[in-house]
Amino acid sequence: MLRSMTGYGRAEKHHNGWTVVVEIRSLNGKQLDANIKLPASVKPYEAEIRSLLQQHLQRGTIDLTINLQQYQSQNPLLLNIELARQYYQSLQQLAETLQLPADWQQHALSILIKLPDVITPTTEVLPEQDWLKVKATLMEAIQALNTHREQEGMAMEQALRTYVQRILNYLLEIKKQDPARREKLKQRLEESLQEYFPREQIDQNRLEQELIYYIEKMDITEEEIRLENHCRYFEQILDEPDVVKGRKLSFLLQEMGREINTTGSKASDAQIQQWVVLMKDELEKAKEQVLNVL
Repeated sequence: MLRSMTGYGRAEKHHNGWTVVVEIRSLNGKQLDANIKLPASVKPYEAEIRSLLQQHLQRGTIDLTINLQQYQSQNPLLLNIELARQYYQSLQQLAETLQLPADWQQHALSILIKLPDVITPTTEVLPEQDWLKVKATLMEAIQALNTHREQEGMAMEQALRTYVQRILNYLLEIKKQDPARREKLKQRLEESLQEYFPREQIDQNRLEQELIYYIEKMDITEEEIRLENHCRYFEQILDEPDVVKGRKLSFLLQEMGREINTTGSKASDAQIQQWVVLMKDELEKAKEQVLNVL
């Protein structure tokens, strides 16, 4: 089964009055490129989060957001008393210099708590037991994303099988047409020789050798065999249990395109050229799909 690189997953869990919400989106990408937004208390676990994404998502451009709602740490705020004392002493000196009324001290507390770094949010690390709950929610969101990827992958696989089967159908038509093409090529060469050289001057043995040379030069049998083998191998890869297949499928499509192009350049037949054009059309459709395969 194929798996798409695009998808969306969300998970939400409630724990003793607080809630963790995980949202994860994925788009196609050559490697795993993760953009992660975390609360400060979860930042120390970022390396483990990236490892989980690499292990379970493999490839894609990932946007991950983890929110903790109504979560209360043991020390939500930090009070810098020494800094507040220094601020207060400076305010006293300023009041004396400006000869302010003594009642300014009634507002000293409201002034101090607004000064920089007197009160700051805690940078406390999320406790291990709470991190395990967040991790479980993350894994649930990853599973939801992969389920979405598999659903899209089913449609992609069906489309790819259709495109490759059409290429095989056109190839079968080319094989049927090829004997007639070879005969026409032989007749055309003989007519050209007769037009420029009298029949009695033509060495029939040499003529036969030259005909064989040119016909073999324009022979497309090997291209037909290789193209069919590539198509069958493509279908075989689709049947394999491996999850990551995008790169192999993309490489095979390039090889299929090479054989199709060579067939078109060597065939020198109007009908075969039409089938080559149709095969190229199906090939481009397949390439567009494979860009999004994991």
